[in-house]
Amino acid sequence: MTLTEVWDWSLDGWIVAAGVLCAVAAALPGNFLVLRRMSMLGDAISHAILPGLAAAFFVSSSRSSLAMFAGAVMAGVLTAVFTEWIRGFGEVDEGASMGVVFTTLFALGLVMIVQAADHVDLDPGCVLYGAIELTPLDTITVAGQESPRVVLVLGTVLLINLGFVVLFFKELKLTSFDPALATSVGIQAGLMHYLLMVLVAVTAVASFESVGNILVVAMFVVPPATARLLTDRLSHMLVISAALAAAGAVLGHVAAITVPRWFGFPGASTAGMMALTAGLMFLLAALFSPGQGVIVRSGRHHLLSLRILAEDLIALMYRMEERDTQVAGGAQVAGGAVRRPTTADLRSVLLSGPWLTPLLMAIHCRRRLVSREGQAFLLTEAGRRLGSELVRSHRLWEQYLVSEAGVPRDRIHDQAERLEHFTGRDLRDRLDQETAAPRTDPHGSRIPSEGESSRNSPE
Repeated sequence: MTLTEVWDWSLDGWIVAAGVLCAVAAALPGNFLVLRRMSMLGDAISHAILPGLAAAFFVSSSRSSLAMFAGAVMAGVLTAVFTEWIRGFGEVDEGASMGVVFTTLFALGLVMIVQAADHVDLDPGCVLYGAIELTPLDTITVAGQESPRVVLVLGTVLLINLGFVVLFFKELKLTSFDPALATSVGIQAGLMHYLLMVLVAVTAVASFESVGNILVVAMFVVPPATARLLTDRLSHMLVISAALAAAGAVLGHVAAITVPRWFGFPGASTAGMMALTAGLMFLLAALFSPGQGVIVRSGRHHLLSLRILAEDLIALMYRMEERDTQVAGGAQVAGGAVRRPTTADLRSVLLSGPWLTPLLMAIHCRRRLVSREGQAFLLTEAGRRLGSELVRSHRLWEQYLVSEAGVPRDRIHDQAERLEHFTGRDLRDRLDQETAAPRTDPHGSRIPSEGESSRNSPE
């Protein structure tokens, strides 16, 4: 069964609209929760508003949306206030104070809401899990046009959140990264914190009835966390998180009405699938994001290791030629040529894998850094030039570590081995200048001159 066969714009269109509005409205303030390391505050507020809902019913004896909304917002704001108070008064971390507040208020809310449900049709399950699928059924008339009430409410909340973020972008940015600096330049960091908490509470309450706890909590955290993996700029992070939240809502509903049918089920929870889709997006970003993706970073690490091993092969062949030339007293060895190492000779020194050395030597041949004669290899002029640069870098670093850094001679080789692969011409010149242009390293080995390539270079 295809999507077009099960899709009904009069129903599914409004459901997607409600999901997108909720997701984007939650993602905007969620960025600042993530940056402030308060990601779970949205979850805490979403749970802690239960006593506010029940208290509103007990006071008003009705399920009026306005009364419920006011009670829930008050409970959400009190959650933020109590969290900060316990953190400061009890000198505990943010997570512990948050856990104390929201678990206590959530438990109190469950007791109160069950008591309320004994007197009126107030379904705890609906309050906890939402009913986004029923969005198109609850409509109001605006300008002669019937629209779902939830869509209008969430649209209003989204505009409020967007306006707040745009209007106070500088203040939110500064207080999120450095509250002390913000205070020193006249920005009231505490006021911005509580305004943000009010915004989070209003968003959670507005979303709670229709989409439930799962989706609103997911959208507070997951799209911003995903965007954080993709960019280091806050403005870009806000745009990307909003786009990811909207995409998660759309794809989640599509998956909810199509994927279960592949396995013989009529459907799945739309709110749950939207949250799951957002989580899958985060997983993809965590694996493949250009800057912080696990697989990308692993690939870079392996490529760097291969580059270092490839350079070590050239440096090793240069040292072998250098040693053979020194044994012959500065002249060519018998037969008019230096000893040509095989892959087995190189592997025995570098302890590289059985396939890596032949592969890298084949690459060196293609780059004309080495030439091959049977099973043996010989450096070309370009290869000797690269080898001399690597060896020069290594020995200059050894000299610098001993003469300038005071590192014992028996500990300088490994450090110089790591540094030589990241040393360019400018840094070699600086090292040469700082160490007074030495001709030999601390072990007595000759330091090649810059640009040297010939085997018969003068001592």
